[in-house]
Amino acid sequence: MPPGDASPFDHDPSVGRVVVSEDELRDRIAALGKEITADYHGRAPLLVGVLKGAFMFMSDLARAIDLPVEFDFMAVASYGSATKTSGVVRIVKDLELDLSGRDVVLVEDIVDTGLTLTYLLGELERRQPRSVAACTLLDRSVRRIVPARINYVGFEIEDHFVLGYGLDYAERYRNLDRVIAGDLVTLRDDPDAYVNDLYAG
Repeated sequence: MPPGDASPFDHDPSVGRVVVSEDELRDRIAALGKEITADYHGRAPLLVGVLKGAFMFMSDLARAIDLPVEFDFMAVASYGSATKTSGVVRIVKDLELDLSGRDVVLVEDIVDTGLTLTYLLGELERRQPRSVAACTLLDRSVRRIVPARINYVGFEIEDHFVLGYGLDYAERYRNLDRVIAGDLVTLRDDPDAYVNDLYAG
């Protein structure tokens, strides 16, 4: 934390900047819900959320889809650093439902390199669903390493480290109602560095 009462946001105007506002999230998710509703008319898609980051997005997205959707969840661990994936993925929580013959929509919080998404889509397709589509809240395509097949994108973002609306650093900041830019150096030194600036309590 900077000396005295200084905020970590004071040292870099991009840090703490709102990348996607609460209003923008609401409007775009409503539009995605209408798009998915039209594409799956007469069917009951199965939404597969990737924990933990996608839980808030998936909850709001599901309410924007005017179809009888079902839910399941996966959790994965990627080998690599805390903020960069190598694409080597281990499933730590698998699905409970059988995907055979189902229309599956994989729901992600953010896609960057495309490595994890490519692995997950391949794993889901191996289970013989009727169809598999991918939906991500954020697409940070500037970091793309492999082509990523994404059917539904909420927002294209620049190369920022982002927090909020499900995205975290050391389990902090997930419950923010917006997506903000953060600084990894500051957060590595003090994961709670932004708490006083972002929360009233």
